[in-house]
Amino acid sequence: MKPVAAKDRRVVNIKDANFTPYDPEETGEKGTSFLKLNPDMPPNLGFYIYKMEPGANSAPHRHGGAEEFYVIEGELKDHDGSIYKAGDVVWLAPGSEHNSYSEKGCIVAVFSEQSEEPAG
Repeated sequence: MKPVAAKDRRVVNIKDANFTPYDPEETGEKGTSFLKLNPDMPPNLGFYIYKMEPGANSAPHRHGGAEEFYVIEGELKDHDGSIYKAGDVVWLAPGSEHNSYSEKGCIVAVFSEQSEEPAG
């Protein structure tokens, strides 16, 4: 095997990364951002890192496919009172609806099978 070409590999440390803020007018979210290395995938599809600043809320949304996430650091709380802490791995079924809040902020690794849409 030959080495992987530099153009075919991206490496970013989340401690030094420049996260892309979500547009509050477009998403309804303030204080949230994402890190996506695959330039061929939309922001909320496939694998990405999601960051919530202290006091941030995600917008209420419905999952088109399953969503899995791993809480890397911090803590988040879902609208139904479920609390996810650093080290927790979570699976949410296709069609499930939720939104989250983080009092002190958090960083989450997310895999989303399909696009999400506003809850309702």
